[in-house]
This record gives sequence, structure tokens and C-alpha cells, in this order.
Amino acid sequence: MRRELLPRDLGFEVQAGDEASLFAWFLASFLFGNRISQALAARTWEVIVRQHGRDTPARLCACSHAQLVRMLGEGGYRRYDESTATRLSQLCRTLVDEYDGRILGVFEASRDRADFERRLLAFRGVGPVTLGIFMREAGPALYGEG
Repeated sequence: MRRELLPRDLGFEVQAGDEASLFAWFLASFLFGNRISQALAARTWEVIVRQHGRDTPARLCACSHAQLVRMLGEGGYRRYDESTATRLSQLCRTLVDEYDGRILGVFEASRDRADFERRLLAFRGVGPVTLGIFMREAGPALYGEG
């Protein structure tokens, strides 16, 4: 069985109260949760975050659909690039419109961990796999587990 990629493989650690690391891991988890290889998902994350500086929901929302498709393609994410671009756009728009553009906004609006997870699952394109990947690292940071 192959080892799952971790935030440190992408050059950061998820820290409690650190919006930048939480969003970086949420975006990575979103990409890892899709049906492409971890290597392509990691490369695509690098393209979006490191090469294009789209490291916040607001910066990601500033991209047009065509720009998102192009970035996904640069990362090698070709098979689902159109639908993934749409889901990414909706994801960041929901974060900006409903949660002050912050993963911590989702956390602060939640009554408890179950409510936080339910809210994340409400994002289009976030299913149980993506949630599991995200919470593996974010759960201990947010809820002091582990």
C-alpha cells in the first residue's frame, strides 16, 4: 500500500488557528479526493498555490473558469478539468460568501466537530474521501486530537 501524502510533502504543516495552512490542506484534500493520482494532485496543487499564488479562497475566486481549467491542465489534471474547475469555483465562492472566505469561518460557525464535517460535506465536490483526507490532519489541529 502506498503512503498517503501529507502537508509536509507539500512544504507546510497544518497548524491550529492558521487559516493559510488550513486552506492549503483543504485545497490539497479536494484535489487528492478526486480520481487522479496523488502525484498529479500534488503537482496540480503546486501549480495553483505556488506558481499562480492562488492560496486563499478570494484569490482562487478571482480566477475565471478558463484560468482554473488552464491551471488544472498545467498540473496534469486533464480528464476532469472542466468539472473540477466548476467545483473549485463554487467551493471558494461558498467560502467567501458564507464563511468570510475562511476555513476557520466554517469552524467558528459550527457547533461541534460533527457540524463542522456536515458543513464541509455540503460543499459541492467534497465527499467522504475528501473529508477524511482533510480531517486526518485538520482534526488534530482544530480539535486537539491525536
